[in-house]
Amino acid sequence: MIIAVCGAGTMGRGIALLSLLSGHNARIYDVSEIALQNAETYIIHQLAKLTEKGKIDQQTADRCAKNLLCTNDITILVQDAHFIIEAIIEYLEPKIDLFVSIENAGLSETTILATNTSSLSVNVLSKNRKFPHRFVGLHFFNPAQIMKLVEIVQANSTSEKTVEGCVELCTLLGKSPVIAKDVPGFIVNRVARNYYNESMRIATEQMATPKQIDSIMKSAGFRMGPFELMDLIGNDINLDVTKSVASQYFNEPRFTPSLMQQTVVNAGRYGRKTGSGFYDYNDTL
Repeated sequence: MIIAVCGAGTMGRGIALLSLLSGHNARIYDVSEIALQNAETYIIHQLAKLTEKGKIDQQTADRCAKNLLCTNDITILVQDAHFIIEAIIEYLEPKIDLFVSIENAGLSETTILATNTSSLSVNVLSKNRKFPHRFVGLHFFNPAQIMKLVEIVQANSTSEKTVEGCVELCTLLGKSPVIAKDVPGFIVNRVARNYYNESMRIATEQMATPKQIDSIMKSAGFRMGPFELMDLIGNDINLDVTKSVASQYFNEPRFTPSLMQQTVVNAGRYGRKTGSGFYDYNDTL
């Protein structure tokens, strides 16, 4: 199976790596040559780490590397792809422009075109699609190669056959799919906004520190505390999702972004990927 991914960022390269490790061919498309080089370097490095840890053998690593194709030619991305998964920035207009380019590049009616959006309306994104019955939300979580859950978001135009195809894909990738309605934030990000926002309110009111809050939540059974998780996801990404969800709920107070997170983002402290966020990771990188 050929799984094509649009966007060579964190989610795109994670989905591509997951596809490779599951035995499929993966293509990554991006307009930035540097982003493509970084994605390829990241994937090769991850394969080497997995080999070193004994989680895969060298033959598997070599096969995965051989089955990876990085390109800035959208016609190559589209050709014979079974799935095309968009994983670019979380803004409506660039996503729509990309879908038009994919369709103009020779998108087949048999290809499932999916968006990895975490907060935007799949119904809105599906409007004016060439094959709306083959368009769907397929929301992976970061890191895609590790997190088990995938939200399958069905637009009004999405066919049941397309949903069944996505369920089958998720199963082949070793994921646990859940069908979600097309509402702002779907299931997980709607719940998560309160997990993050209330934690930041508590920290802002100096009732507890981020470290204390993380420790308490892990003691309560959560695998990661809210601040650790925001640093893992990326505070810049998380803030954009919160703003998107809040705007779609007409800025209900429970979804309003925290000034604490805006301050962290303004300082360039995006989390693990930049070496600092709510915590400092420079000593462990």
